[in-house]
Formats: sequence, C-alpha cells, structure tokens
Amino acid sequence: MRDEKRWVRHSKKKVPLQVSRRVASSTDPATWNSYKRVRESRLGAGLGFVLNGDGIVCVDLDHCIERGKVASWAREILARLPRTYIEVSASGSGLHIFGRGHVPVGRRIRRADGARIEVYGDGRFIAVTGTRFESAPSALADLSEVLAELT
Repeated sequence: MRDEKRWVRHSKKKVPLQVSRRVASSTDPATWNSYKRVRESRLGAGLGFVLNGDGIVCVDLDHCIERGKVASWAREILARLPRTYIEVSASGSGLHIFGRGHVPVGRRIRRADGARIEVYGDGRFIAVTGTRFESAPSALADLSEVLAELT
C-alpha cells in the first residue's frame, strides 16, 4: 500500500488535500501522491489512503470503542475476520479494518444493536492513523466472506 501513488493529506474535517494545499479528489488519481511525499508533508491533520476499486477495501466500525472497551457487536465482527490489518481511528472510538475483497458500491449499515458500519472499496479515502489495533498484522487478508455477510 505504501508504494502506490494513492495517498492524500486531510483536514480536521476530513477533506482530502494534496500536498500542494489544493483539495484532492477521491476519484482523481492526478490529485494523489506517494506515501513518502504525503508523510513528509505537515499539511492538514493527517494522512488518508484512497480506495480506488483495485480490491483493497475498508470496513469502518464507528463508535465501537468506549472507555477502552470494544462493543460486543464489533467483537462479533472481529471474531469472524481472518488476520488482517486493523487500526484505531483518529477519534480513538472506531476501527478501520483493511483487507482484500470486492465492494462495488459503498454501504452504511445501522443496526438495532447499535452497530454503525461502513463498507467501502472505491471512490473514497480513509483518514488513517497507523495505530494498530491489538496485535493486527500489517498484511491484508481476503475479507470476502465477511463482506458478503455485511453487504
């Protein structure tokens, strides 16, 4: 992921930014840059990774961590996952699960048990932290089975 030109900076309000200070687009590769260049920039609030439909996907579990405890609905999802890269979100209250799979259309899921789940694979950028969750590996696993259950 780091070797590809699909990185942006982002503002505090999660607006994607180019290192030139212009607004970036999650659908225009001409506005993306390398990890090295984006990492060296101090613009905005942090780094963002662009999902471009190539098979890297993100499952975003919103508001699933409270006072250091992971909500039961999120633990159920985590238990079904193969070992893959998972990080804590910038707010500290969510998780980003990265892996491989096919998500033709992004989806927001709200369940009665309080679950707030977003699933994306194309045309989006994810504000990343690099703060691994528990002992998550750096590798990306195939999330196809879990994606089928969620979408």
